[in-house]
Amino acid sequence: MLYCFIKYLLSTGGLPVRKYDMTKFDVTGMSCAACSAAVERAVNSVDGVTSCQVSLLTNSMNVEGTAASEDIIRAVESAGYGANVKGSAAPAASASEDTSKPIVYRLTASIVFTLMLMYLSMGHMMWGFPVPSFFEGNHIAIALAELLLSAIVMVINGRFFINGVKGILHRAPNMDTLVAMGSFASFAWSTYALFMMTDPTLTHEYMHELYFESAAMILTLITVGKLLESVSKGKTTDALKGLMELAPKSACVIRDGREQIIPAEEVVRGDVFIVRPGESIPADGIVREGESAVNEAALTGESIPADKAVGDKVSAATINQTGTITCEATGVGEDTALARIIQMVTDAAATKAPIARIADKIAGIFVPTVVVIALITVIVWLLCGAGMSYALARGISVLVISCPCALGLATPVAIMVGSGVGAKNGILFKNAEALERAGQTQIAVLDKTGTVTSGEPEVTDIIPVGMTEGELMGIVCTLEHMSEHPLAKAVMREGERRGTVIGKAEGFAVLPGNGITAVIDGHTVLGGSMRSIGSRCDISAHTERCGQLSDEGKTPLLFARDGVLIGIIAAADRIRDDSADAVRQMHDMGMSVVMLTGDNERTAKVIGDMAGVDEVIAGVLPDGKELVVRKLSAVGRTAMVGDGINDAPALTRADTGIAIGTGTDIAIDSADVVLMRSTLSDVAAAIRLSRATIRNIKQDLFWAFIYNIIGIPLAAGVWIPIFGLKLEPMFGALAMSLSSFCVVSNALRLNLADIHRGYAHRDRVDVSSAAEELRRELAETTSPGYDIVADIEGMMCEHCEKRVRKAIMALDGVESAVTDYKAGTASVKLSGAVTDDAIISAVTEAGYTVKAIHR
Repeated sequence: MLYCFIKYLLSTGGLPVRKYDMTKFDVTGMSCAACSAAVERAVNSVDGVTSCQVSLLTNSMNVEGTAASEDIIRAVESAGYGANVKGSAAPAASASEDTSKPIVYRLTASIVFTLMLMYLSMGHMMWGFPVPSFFEGNHIAIALAELLLSAIVMVINGRFFINGVKGILHRAPNMDTLVAMGSFASFAWSTYALFMMTDPTLTHEYMHELYFESAAMILTLITVGKLLESVSKGKTTDALKGLMELAPKSACVIRDGREQIIPAEEVVRGDVFIVRPGESIPADGIVREGESAVNEAALTGESIPADKAVGDKVSAATINQTGTITCEATGVGEDTALARIIQMVTDAAATKAPIARIADKIAGIFVPTVVVIALITVIVWLLCGAGMSYALARGISVLVISCPCALGLATPVAIMVGSGVGAKNGILFKNAEALERAGQTQIAVLDKTGTVTSGEPEVTDIIPVGMTEGELMGIVCTLEHMSEHPLAKAVMREGERRGTVIGKAEGFAVLPGNGITAVIDGHTVLGGSMRSIGSRCDISAHTERCGQLSDEGKTPLLFARDGVLIGIIAAADRIRDDSADAVRQMHDMGMSVVMLTGDNERTAKVIGDMAGVDEVIAGVLPDGKELVVRKLSAVGRTAMVGDGINDAPALTRADTGIAIGTGTDIAIDSADVVLMRSTLSDVAAAIRLSRATIRNIKQDLFWAFIYNIIGIPLAAGVWIPIFGLKLEPMFGALAMSLSSFCVVSNALRLNLADIHRGYAHRDRVDVSSAAEELRRELAETTSPGYDIVADIEGMMCEHCEKRVRKAIMALDGVESAVTDYKAGTASVKLSGAVTDDAIISAVTEAGYTVKAIHR
């Protein structure tokens, strides 16, 4: 019912909905940020498109809206590029593919001919290197050879000219346009100088005006940069490629009663497969036979193997280590956890962080601006009296040193590397915006059950009276093993851990007032709450101790034999081992921490004090969590951490929703960040990774901006009159080549980041007044207005409350429910017709008894 409530809220706009569903396209022909900006402009102009994000790194595009795919593809083609719906044709080359081989071939050929050209133009002309006799003193022959060699290099690198001309024709000039213009200008002027050299009186004057080597060297050095960029971009997806390589190649399935080895991609849902020690699990599934330890480090980052038994879930690409297990496939192909992780990392890389917007805006006008600056540079130098070749060299330097690529790559490469580092550590960001927003968190809101605590009761204290712990556990386990109560299961788990032998019990029965009884070895044994056992035997000597346990947030269970108390066992939802340290890390990072729970205030306060949180807000209904997050978001940037269905509205409302990976599907779907491990310290790690990534992006953007701010005036010759600094075109091309390489290399440093250590002291946001106001508001809104109050027998702890509440909330027509095990009541608010019989049936199936219903 709550699921329907949440779905209704999301569909009616009651909560801010984050939609990640979109049409994905592969885009071909892009070479720089100006290209991606041109594609975005073209697609955004299509009717029905509400959002378009183009990734230069992955050569992909995500489009939201109602526009037809054909119209979108037509718009991309009109801008001079190619596109197809992802998966419908051969995909465009991306950073995850090997795109460096064609560049290597092109570069090798370019270097061979450029070296020959440089030998003639500089080695012979400047340093007197020997040349064949027919070149001796024949400057025109040397110039013709230079023309031929430079033309060969230009043909080898013809893609720059083809793409550059396309950009001009489609009024979307790009980096290739700048390179082509610079190289062609050098070649054209040199060709003009060659013709002038045919006049014997002008030969010596114009032989120094040849720039054929610049035309070729510009293209060769830019290609060097492209190769470095390609290799570096490939390294940004090492984590993603590592995940892809984890996918097993084959599977051993049972078909027609016999084992068959088939390709892993042919496994279908419902297939039964066998995994032996050392083998990789081929699909997500459920263990049907056998026990083993499974290494899940590839998916969760957890190095300690997880024990698996019948009924447990296993994931594809994890490694079976000890025993042979037989499993039934529940998720195959794109439905496996591994496939979802790969898709999530890929999607994150294909989206844009808000911090990239300024770079995108500049990239859209960058190339035309640079062309104008280059023209102005040439004109100004000519007006200042410089020769045409000198002025042209300054303009060419401006063209080839300007680099829109560094601007375009600064954000996506860091996002890709950051997402990959997160995936290796079991932290998944759904998009780039989530990766940026997580690092801005000022307030962390933690759901108690299943997040701060383990979510299951555990035995915390064993207090025998007149016998040993072992003797007490033997009697208690014999009594409790027939009960389905959550606390009975906790006792049985403790007994199993201790190796307790279960005896024979006769006449098992449930007693009125939260108790059970059975005859064990001829003795009548009772077990239950203080009220139940206290009404049947004298417990006065232990009342104070039971009160202490209750004050500590624990539930005391008392046991008596033949009317005499024989011991007390306390159980509680134990705080996770790393919760206190995780909260300390968040404090060190400048975050205030608030814990939410539907439990009573006393129990919640005990857990909150143990975890060290700043504020505890107890007695919060599912819809109340969304209210709390909304109020706290007004105080500071808020991250909500939860794992249950009732956390989904709050996860959606928060600035950043963080779901524990072992939580419910709806919680994971509602979140921006998914933690594959149920480890609260990963919240701090995710925020630390986000901050490191954004810091890296800012460094890259700073370098990209400062490079162009310094480089363009230097190339234009602004500093020549003052400092005598002059930049030749070929050195400008070298600088352009290295700029993108530096940006990508800096992003790769994120692979070295230790996201589980380090902190930065920041001033924390004060949430005390907001928390106090919320407590008052919640008290006013949750106390009155219930349609039904049911008297329920059998509830003994907050786990009983949760179990009864869950059973009632599952009924159609129930809007909310509050349970109180101390009062023995369930208060229900209705949104539709619910019969008394329906409530009685639901509570009875949960293992409790309805004594009366008041409307």
